[in-house]
Amino acid sequence: MPHGYNGKILHVDLTKGALNIEKPEDSFYRRYLGGSALGLYYALTKIPPQADPLGPENVLVLALSVLTGVPISGQSRMTAVAKSPQTDAIGDSQCGGFWPAEMKFAGYDALVLSGRSPKPVYLWLHDGEAELRTAEHLWGRETGEVESTLRQELGDRKIEVLQCGPAGEKGVRFAALINMCSRANGRTGMGAVMASKNLKAVAVHGKDRPTTADGSKVRELAKWGVSNLEESAVIGLSLLGTAELVPLQNETGGLPTRNFNSGVFGDFMAISGQRMNETLVKHRTTCFGCVLRCKREVAITEGPYPVDPRYGAPEYETVSTFGSYCCVNDLKAIAKANEICNRYGMDTISCGATIAWAMECFESGILTAKDTGGIQFNFGNAEAMVTLTGMIARREGLGDLLAEGSARAAAVIGKGSEDFLITIKNKELPAHMPQVKRSLALIYAVNPFGPDHMSSEHDESYEPDLGFLNRLSELGLKHPRPSQVLDEEKVRFAFRTQCFYSLMDSLNVCHFVFGPGWQLYGPGQLVELVRAVTGWDITLDELMVVGERRINMMRAFNAREGIDHKEDVIPQKLMSPLKGGPTDGVAITEDEFRKAKEAYYTLAGWDNPRGTPDRDKLKDLSLEWISD
Repeated sequence: MPHGYNGKILHVDLTKGALNIEKPEDSFYRRYLGGSALGLYYALTKIPPQADPLGPENVLVLALSVLTGVPISGQSRMTAVAKSPQTDAIGDSQCGGFWPAEMKFAGYDALVLSGRSPKPVYLWLHDGEAELRTAEHLWGRETGEVESTLRQELGDRKIEVLQCGPAGEKGVRFAALINMCSRANGRTGMGAVMASKNLKAVAVHGKDRPTTADGSKVRELAKWGVSNLEESAVIGLSLLGTAELVPLQNETGGLPTRNFNSGVFGDFMAISGQRMNETLVKHRTTCFGCVLRCKREVAITEGPYPVDPRYGAPEYETVSTFGSYCCVNDLKAIAKANEICNRYGMDTISCGATIAWAMECFESGILTAKDTGGIQFNFGNAEAMVTLTGMIARREGLGDLLAEGSARAAAVIGKGSEDFLITIKNKELPAHMPQVKRSLALIYAVNPFGPDHMSSEHDESYEPDLGFLNRLSELGLKHPRPSQVLDEEKVRFAFRTQCFYSLMDSLNVCHFVFGPGWQLYGPGQLVELVRAVTGWDITLDELMVVGERRINMMRAFNAREGIDHKEDVIPQKLMSPLKGGPTDGVAITEDEFRKAKEAYYTLAGWDNPRGTPDRDKLKDLSLEWISD
């Protein structure tokens, strides 16, 4: 009897309407754990080389882990894996909420979705049963309406719904998967992949809780988290949400402003979590079983930007991309843009950053009023920002081009618009600046699915005076370095923490609750939890190998698609001096970046010039089947 997992993976051939259950060996779960690593196994074995990301040959995997659904904070998460229509590389994205736990309770550990249905359908999972039903009446409808309709249709308000929105149906390349109308698999275009399969939604509900090998230890760890929350470094996230970071980022000169031309925004407090909490927040909410309660709902009933609270509240990344990136200081307008993204199913980071790029093109004369339909897309124009968000979601006017993302739009427009890009592998940068957090320049570049702020620990955690070194030392990191240094020790910090974060994305645990630094629980406690849930005599070293295994599986997938070291680059913007504030004149140099990348490849065991794993490396990670 396995503990922590159901032992069932559902394969859905949407072309044929066929559903089949696979029952892997226990060793399969121990090797991949779930989440991203498990999803990558099916991506590598099921997706043919050079597949069209929006074609029926692409495969979308929705994977839970051996920890999903157990009674402790931070476990209700799911990873979506497929070939990305945004990057043409591997796509990988996580979500939280109640949907992941409910899918586990419904009896399945993962869904492997292939083909394309002749007509729109949705998948209904409940108490070990699975069926495809027509979704023609749901196609084209917004996320809130779809969720309400399915709960009414299926007769249970506790049903959780994961869906692609209208943006995914229209092929917006950064379309997201949405559950609870506010929790997103935001990045790499997984919403567009689901929609391309004519799969509108996956509705789940179940009553079967996963068993645990040592329930008393799980309860002990859960109680520890409750008892230590108020004294932990994450209490600010609990009280103010992630937007609490805005003042600190601005103070250090690391709040991306005016499309990454500056690290300071004069009106930063107007878009902060503190201001949001004082003026707009209606309710605090959480993910299944989590004590942190870091999510927010905002309500606006008057003025030009009404917002329904069911669509959540803007996170730090969102208030930055729609706010400081665009020089917009109107928090209500930012909340409205966030609502539009959640109604239609779009990634707020790529959407806001693409708009900021368009604003710089407009101010530079590359785009004109003729291109924009007469709208003045200047920096600071809140109304234009909100309007363009809707145009992208509906692919109207200029929004049709921007729905391709800024890199593809620049390839069409030309005229020097490429100089304004903040993209790597066609994907827009999140709101943590590598000029301030130096190791992120490296991680953004080498990360297989494009720049991501949740793929490694950030530099400030390795500062000697912040009190996180005890946990980092568990990963062999004992020689702290300043944030604005990118030397060999900082590269080692980046690689080791990337492997740990890669592990967390395979265990599908929240990066706010578990981590190697400031989080509620540390690495040792995560090992204790895996042991208590599964009964395996597992070690941190074995778990770290899973994290490294996942990174190498991603690099192998990309190598098969012709993506290698040539794509591990940073945009010119990061090498151009910032303007204003404490980071005035700061830039990343080509020499330091080149040396860091070479050191990273060596640490990763990729000694060949392409920066990809060879057969010996894959064999060391029990991945020789990829070479074969």
